[in-house]
Amino acid sequence: MDHTNRLIVIQGPTGVGKSAAGVVLGRHYGAPVVSADSRQVYREMAIGTAVPSLAEREGVPHYFIQNKSIHEPFTAGDYEREALALLDNELFPNTPDVLLVGGSGLYVNALLEGFDDLPESDPTLRAELTAMPLAALLEELERSDPAYYAVVDRQNPQRVIRAVEVCRLSGRPYSTLRSGVVKQRNFTPVKIGIDLPREELYARIDRRVEQMVSDGLVAEAERLYPDRHLSALQTVGYRELFNHFDGRCSLAEAVELIQRNTRRYAKRQLTWLRRDPQIRWFGPTDTEAMTAYIDGNL
Repeated sequence: MDHTNRLIVIQGPTGVGKSAAGVVLGRHYGAPVVSADSRQVYREMAIGTAVPSLAEREGVPHYFIQNKSIHEPFTAGDYEREALALLDNELFPNTPDVLLVGGSGLYVNALLEGFDDLPESDPTLRAELTAMPLAALLEELERSDPAYYAVVDRQNPQRVIRAVEVCRLSGRPYSTLRSGVVKQRNFTPVKIGIDLPREELYARIDRRVEQMVSDGLVAEAERLYPDRHLSALQTVGYRELFNHFDGRCSLAEAVELIQRNTRRYAKRQLTWLRRDPQIRWFGPTDTEAMTAYIDGNL
């Protein structure tokens, strides 16, 4: 392993201020930012995924921001391959430090530790599973793989669908195919966690959702409504508005549900991250303390 290459990993719940902290650290270290956000990668979903604007990026190069289409299948395994190639071939040859910023734990783990060689997705089976109600998928997963059912994010249809798909294709529980063997990497990770007191975080989330609506989230969701079956759109902020368009709730109710479901998502993200003892935690504006910690990991 080349210990001169540092991947500075900035994680935390949605809405906590990871992007802004990443820009401050990027400017300090002269380092580019690689996004690890499984939704900001899609160019059609700018408002609902809170993509940082060019002005907010302040001249710091960002990668995996709006570089895919919702019509292209893009998995965590694809992210692992493409992000590794970017780091090894383009970024680390030119800089010793790169920032990895984002809240998608699956993407971060894929890049840091690698994915097992799981069965390729089957388009016919995937279409069948996508058409099933989430409750039915969860029942099947509980039968097929109770161990993974106990830890999976049950509000994330993509995760559940993929686990059921692997169980059916392999005839084995998904959990038994995840070896947990960490692959060798050409960098040393330094893990930073960003958090806020719970009430403050939730208030920020509520305000951010209101700002998204002001910025045109409803119109963006209307444009995407014909593609609502795509897996990329099975996510908070769009599902609730699609239900509104279907007449299942008022717009005000949809916005309240987006706020509630985003708060719940943030809580699950924190539960996931708190299990990692390698993460050192800071407030979103404690960038001087972050740099002191990072520089202590030379």
